[in-house]
Parts: sequence; C-alpha cells; structure tokens
Amino acid sequence: MNISMTRIQAIFMKDYKEFSRNYAVSIMVLLPLILAVGYNITGASDIQTYMMPINMTFALVTAYVQCCLIAEEKEKNTLRSLMLSPASLGDILVGKSLFVFVLSSAVVALTIYLLGYEPANLLLLSIALLLSTIFYIAIGTFCGLFTKTIMEASIIILPVMVIFTVGPFAFAMSEVYPIFQIAEWLPSSQLNLLAEALEGNYSSTDVIIPFVTITAWTLFTWLVTAFVYKKRMVD
Repeated sequence: MNISMTRIQAIFMKDYKEFSRNYAVSIMVLLPLILAVGYNITGASDIQTYMMPINMTFALVTAYVQCCLIAEEKEKNTLRSLMLSPASLGDILVGKSLFVFVLSSAVVALTIYLLGYEPANLLLLSIALLLSTIFYIAIGTFCGLFTKTIMEASIIILPVMVIFTVGPFAFAMSEVYPIFQIAEWLPSSQLNLLAEALEGNYSSTDVIIPFVTITAWTLFTWLVTAFVYKKRMVD
C-alpha cells in the first residue's frame, strides 16, 4: 500500500478547515473539558470518576467528530471524488483519521490535566489511550460511511456514544444484573479496568487482557471499515 505524505497532509488541512468552520461539531470538544473542570472542583478522586471524562472524550470528540467529517464529505459529494482520485486507500484512511487523532490526543491530555489525574504508570496508560483513540476513529469512520448528511451522522453515532460511555457503569451493575457482565469486554470498560489495576499491585494478566481486548476491537473494526469503504467505491 503506497502512502503519500503530501496527499495525507492535504487531507489533514482540509479536515482542519472543515472542523474549524462547523461550530456545531467543534463545540463538542468543550464538553469533556467542562466535565473535567467540574469534577476537579468537587474534589472527585477515584478512578471511575477520572475515566468518565476520558471515555466521554472518545465518544463525543473522537467518534462523533470523525463521523461528522466523513458525513460532511458525503453531503458535499467530495468523498466520491476523493475515492476516485489517485490517493490510495491508505492515503485516504490515514489522512481522514490524522486530524481527529491529533485533536483527540490533545483533548485527552488536557482532560487528564484538568482532572488532576496522575496515573501510577503513565506509559502503559498512554499506550492504552492511543489504542482506544484509533479504535474510536474506526467506529466514527464506519458510522460515517453509512450516512449522507451531518444530521444523519449525529443520529447514527448516538448508540455508539451511549454504549461505550455507559459501558463501565453497566459493568459495575453486573453483580445485581448478570446480563451486564458482557459490558466488561467493551474497550471503555477494559480501559477502566487497566487504569484501576495500574494503581495497585497488578499482575501481567491485569495488563495483557485489556491491551489484547482493545487491540482486537481495533483491528476488527478497521478491517470491517476498510471492507465497507471498498464497497462504497463501487456502489
């Protein structure tokens, strides 16, 4: 797969301009930051509270913004032109993901700072956060490919935002409602479990299982997204 940095940079700058002009989408960046400030003021200091704004960032910023950017391309009929251009599949997928990746990384870092959260093992948690960012970009891209307008994107992404944001809370209720045990394997729940494990005496299993689970979700979602994208090229 040929990768052209020039094409990727051009797509990145185009997404940045589209994002900066669309205030209905760009304002979503502020929501997890406001929540983080609120938690900091109230003095909340447990891992579940720290991870809530972080998981919200992935849903409201990473997945939502990516979905809306893809939908806007389709609404303006420019995605079709991009698909038929000399840009390769890698150029387009990387280029369409790079801006949201940078934006999400910055918002997550700022959220952690505003929370006053100091992870016991910043390196391992950072790797897990980067993997989660890539996963949510894939989810946003996948949903965006099934929309035609930004309005549709705002609706179709809602289940994703709810499921992955509320997942850790559903898992916490699994002792009362066993059916919620399935929520343990959501990437957001695994991220919470990893963050909790890193704060104490953790074993290699406590780290490996969350990493493997999040990586598996990421690979599967990107494979499905690439397949759907190729189908869209010939529909």
